[in-house]
Amino acid sequence: MRSKNVDMLSGSITKGLLSLSVPIMIMNVMQSMFNIVDMTVLKWFSDGSAVGAVGASGTLISLCTSLLIGIAAGANVVIARRIGSGDREAADRAVMTSILVAIFGGVLLMLIGAIFAEDFLVMTNCHESLLSQAVLYFKIYFYGVPILMLYNFLASILRAIGDTKKPMYFLIIGGMVKFVCTIVFVALFDMDVEGVGFATIISNSVALILAFKAVLDSKDIVSVNFGKIAVDLFELKEILFIGIPAGMQSAMYSIANVLITSVVNSFGAAATTGISIANQFDGIMYQISYAPSLATIPYVSQNIGAGNIKRVKQTVIRAVLITVSFGATFGGLSAVFSSQLSSIMSSSSEVIAFSCQKMIIISSTYFISGINEVIGGALKGMGKPIFPAVATFAYMCVFRFIWVYAIYPLCP
Repeated sequence: MRSKNVDMLSGSITKGLLSLSVPIMIMNVMQSMFNIVDMTVLKWFSDGSAVGAVGASGTLISLCTSLLIGIAAGANVVIARRIGSGDREAADRAVMTSILVAIFGGVLLMLIGAIFAEDFLVMTNCHESLLSQAVLYFKIYFYGVPILMLYNFLASILRAIGDTKKPMYFLIIGGMVKFVCTIVFVALFDMDVEGVGFATIISNSVALILAFKAVLDSKDIVSVNFGKIAVDLFELKEILFIGIPAGMQSAMYSIANVLITSVVNSFGAAATTGISIANQFDGIMYQISYAPSLATIPYVSQNIGAGNIKRVKQTVIRAVLITVSFGATFGGLSAVFSSQLSSIMSSSSEVIAFSCQKMIIISSTYFISGINEVIGGALKGMGKPIFPAVATFAYMCVFRFIWVYAIYPLCP
């Protein structure tokens, strides 16, 4: 089993980072594309209001997804460090604690999302014509959040031991299941937004089952002992110390987008739908730029645990070069083909115009975000998650808040 995983303590750093980054990128892009699949199928078999309703929920759902991935990074760091230091017992305790955190945290988020769905959407100025369907989709999605959270934690455990291919395969399989279920529910059973919501839960369940089996099969590196199910307070503290700031940092991007969305929604349903379409591709660009930082976290963590500081520095430099290459290439393509990409989910010229405007501005500069994420990922791997979280809050939230509510009204 170990030979199939990336050896982060020796060998080529660039090759190792790419071996981790590319599967992570594909996996997270697959998660981001789920909404695109939903909106495209609804375009084929439903009306524009259903597309807009799913899109109106997209920013808030991205906030949830980013939060889950960020919190799961805490498990990634702690488990990778235990593996790097050769402390097998501590690694096993961290694995069990991570699984329990995922279960309880997922249930808590499910309750919050289901209870306050309408309040959250009203806060974003969701257009009245889209609100009822958006609330329905939002609630159904959050019923499946415990499944999604547990999957992300299990994927994080696999990444910590150097295995990123299996989570990628699991999401691809889940994506295929989702597409089939979405077509069946929407086209055959005429279920609209509830159909794509249930399809998402089913696909995430398939990926979760496969990921859980993979963790159980990794018993020569880490193990899950059902006879000793308990939360280790020390490991819990370490996981939350890294995971909560990391989760908040990831969520702040979506919170900032919620601020902008609340203004855009005031322009009408066409603007809401157009920017929602652009946000789907914006999310893909983010995941492409974000992937090298997720690869950086276990690389830095394992080498910190092994005391190899020189290799830590080399990892950060190479990860920055990789993320710039990814961001510039795919961001440029997204900007150039913005019209064609937007037309996948809408036939309205007004909607496409709104979408293209955002895509051209954002996608062409997305490589800058990747640099920030890699440096933040390195700090998380070092056990210093507070500074990147504070920096993200200052620039992504506070500055945007000032811009949207103080500067923008002067020149709308």
